[in-house]
Amino acid sequence: MAGRTRPRDLLLESFRTAVAAADPAHCLPPHLPAPPSGRTLVVGGGKAAASMAAAVETHWPANAPLSGLVVTRYRHGLPTRRIEVVEASHPLPDGRGESAALRMLEMARRLGPDDLLLALISGGGSSLLAAPVEGVTLKELRRVTKALLHAGATIHDINTVRKHLTRLSGGRLAQAALTAMAVAPGPQEDRYATAGNLSASPLRVLALIISDVVGDDPIHIASGPCAPDPTTCADALDRLQRSQVALPAGVKRHLEACAAGLLDDTPKPGEPGFARVDNRVIANAHDSLLAAARYFEQHGIQALVLSDSVSSDAQAAAKQHAALAQALPRRQPLALISGGETTVTLRPQHGRGGRNSEYGLALALALGDRPAWAIACDTDGIDGSEDNAGVLVTPDTLARARALGIGAESLLAAHDSHAFFAALEDLVTSGPTRTNVNDYRALLLGMD
Repeated sequence: MAGRTRPRDLLLESFRTAVAAADPAHCLPPHLPAPPSGRTLVVGGGKAAASMAAAVETHWPANAPLSGLVVTRYRHGLPTRRIEVVEASHPLPDGRGESAALRMLEMARRLGPDDLLLALISGGGSSLLAAPVEGVTLKELRRVTKALLHAGATIHDINTVRKHLTRLSGGRLAQAALTAMAVAPGPQEDRYATAGNLSASPLRVLALIISDVVGDDPIHIASGPCAPDPTTCADALDRLQRSQVALPAGVKRHLEACAAGLLDDTPKPGEPGFARVDNRVIANAHDSLLAAARYFEQHGIQALVLSDSVSSDAQAAAKQHAALAQALPRRQPLALISGGETTVTLRPQHGRGGRNSEYGLALALALGDRPAWAIACDTDGIDGSEDNAGVLVTPDTLARARALGIGAESLLAAHDSHAFFAALEDLVTSGPTRTNVNDYRALLLGMD
């Protein structure tokens, strides 16, 4: 059965299968709660925010109050009726995202005792919901974010910094609603409230989360707007120092004052109010990789999921996977599948291409004369800041490049993998998928 389908088509369809497993239209509805006696406020952010909002609207009772606001990346919006969708910038925040985040905070602070806060969280939310804390400008936040990205900092390190520089992350979105209920009760809420006692409020917070981080911990996904934060401002300063990031004046002043105890830090695990907050991961890389593995097996190809948490340098990961492929004996077709989020440390002068394109070019070079097919794509449909999801590698990738006079080694050294695969017409272009469970890679052996 495997011989009836071209390897290129098998790889492309396996990618589509992995993405479909994380489509909010399918994975979100089973997790929706019954409507509360009051109203439901929907807020959130991320690359999947619009499709998550659309899924909520489709399955929410028409006679149950529903309203809200979510923010997603430019070109990721969808038409909705009851939940407003705003598009903003990613990976660097902009004023539209800042404004939307501030509006969400005000909405959350107006919830009543019979209401539900339904947060829709997905990858990309950290920058899309980035309203800087008081004393830090949006320009300063952008500078720090850009410096961390160029330094090859891990997503956990980047989010540790952003949690302490933005108003919604690190549990502050949930805290805003819970604190408003406990400290400033209205006439109908006196029976629930005791000043300063978050546990007195019956408000419910449900965060439905599509994970784009290794480990699927809600504290890291979109910088955990509804999850208490175990990190501190001192940790943020440490991460910035490790990455050798020069601190803008506002950032330095805020983090140092917070680390010294002069400003409040993010809410911490164990705070009683968070007992009423449910952070629920509804889709992740592991489930998508398993879906792709089933697809290959249905086509008579044995599939092995290597890992859903590859987080090393893209070139290093490619060399490891090529070494594994070289060590395996030639036998029946085999698909080696992996996910996670690799990193790329850029030089001051560099070309175009995301981490999956870089992985693909490094893989082609590392495979040498071992015939293999491969795909490496970001499940959100955008590899880095480019317009392609990723790339395809074929057994003759290097031979075709040589015939065109393209130097694979030099382009890899210049981080210009986009130009390499564009010349070979091996870019994978899907457009925005409106979901995000990080990288998808499949290495197909024994198909030559």
